[in-house]
Amino acid sequence: MAHAERQLLVEGQLNMEGQHVEVQHVEVQQHAEGQQHPIGIYLKIWALLFVLSTASYLVDYFHLHGYLRWSLIITFMLMKAGLIVAVFMHMLWERLALMYAILVPPLLLLVLLGIGAGEGDHTFLTRGTFFGAGSAASVQHR
Repeated sequence: MAHAERQLLVEGQLNMEGQHVEVQHVEVQQHAEGQQHPIGIYLKIWALLFVLSTASYLVDYFHLHGYLRWSLIITFMLMKAGLIVAVFMHMLWERLALMYAILVPPLLLLVLLGIGAGEGDHTFLTRGTFFGAGSAASVQHR
């Protein structure tokens, strides 16, 4: 969607002493055009998303199990999410500051969740060590 901006330009002439003799006001109209991307890039990304989705379903079709299955599914999921954010949400063409404003908070949240999960595991293992079957704290009084 294009919108027009009006800008006022002042042009003047200087006389021999360096003073303005004549001042003209010129009105200039500028059009700010939005970015238009060719439809071919969207069709290529759509096809690539279809291929990645097919690969994700093939992981289940071939009955892969364990860490290989989950790592492939998560890898395909992250690749699809990255393509969607980069192309369909136009982040590929945005300024770096806007990309940081949108992408850094979820990444920071993931880091904090990872730290919390690690702390939870540490607390669980510490409780098992101190309150386990062989410790004096687990003896019941009658």
